[in-house]
Amino acid sequence: MTHVSVRRGLLYVSIAATAWGTGGAAGALLHQTGGLGPVAVSFWRFAAGAAVLLLARLLFGLGGPRHAGPLTTLRPARLTGPPTTVRRTRSTGPLAVLRRARLARRGSVFGRVLVTGVAMAVYQTAYFAAIAESGLAVATVVTIGATPVLVAAGGRLLLGERLSATGLGAVVIALTGLAMLTLGDGPAAFSAAGVGWALLSAAGYAGVTLLNRASTDEPYATATGGFVVGGLCLLPVALAQGLLPSGDPLASWAIVVYLGTVPTALAYGLFFTGLVAVRATTAAVISLVEPVGAAILGILLLGERLTPAAACGSALLLGAVALLALRERGQAAAPV
Repeated sequence: MTHVSVRRGLLYVSIAATAWGTGGAAGALLHQTGGLGPVAVSFWRFAAGAAVLLLARLLFGLGGPRHAGPLTTLRPARLTGPPTTVRRTRSTGPLAVLRRARLARRGSVFGRVLVTGVAMAVYQTAYFAAIAESGLAVATVVTIGATPVLVAAGGRLLLGERLSATGLGAVVIALTGLAMLTLGDGPAAFSAAGVGWALLSAAGYAGVTLLNRASTDEPYATATGGFVVGGLCLLPVALAQGLLPSGDPLASWAIVVYLGTVPTALAYGLFFTGLVAVRATTAAVISLVEPVGAAILGILLLGERLTPAAACGSALLLGAVALLALRERGQAAAPV
């Protein structure tokens, strides 16, 4: 079990959301320089993320057990006596209990990794489909905006996380800020199919958040396994689109390394670790700062202009995140 304080959990989730904000720009650059389709970009993101986490585990022991729990202290007793006694000890003694506990835990971890990986592949693909149908603005607002609502409902029904008036107000303020930030340039194209894909993407992301909030053992192992499963799900479509980047190979593979390291391995590892201490709804709202980071990168790197509406939306988003973070720290053991 990973032990994380509320303060550190909030920091981890905030860093993850900020890192995610750079993923869109990195993916767009990889599309431009390498000519890769969106699913192929997602495949390399998952593949590189899994490779980075596996390397970190080999070199630094990242994600390995830090403390020996009660089960790990059990040692097989010396078996003596007649054969009937030996058989009974093997089936009911400490060693048998340890084996059953290990098998149960492995089954739980495997199931969580499998569901996490499939859900990650689904929400990545559905998000790109939403962009194709409705454009980036509507896809972003519906996908990212619906996520905290779904997480709040799921957290209440499945995890018993209550949302007070303060928490509900923070969610409403955050969604208002998101709409102002993303739709600040005027009306956007609407498509029922696009909204449907965006809601599917939001449901997948909400499911990943709730699942890993409910089971917080081995977050880095979950992230690594999720990347492997998600990458395998995306591989057939990526092969059809064209798997290898074209153009300047050095630039393309450098972007792949960054995409797999910062907005994938680092971000998801920290996010899953932060969920140990932070409520699911709070984590989902903090994740809304992702478009704020993307907007700042657009201004600094791409020469984009921040409209007054987008600036106000960013301020509302950050204010809502700060409100929830302060509430979470002040009442770590009470409902938000």
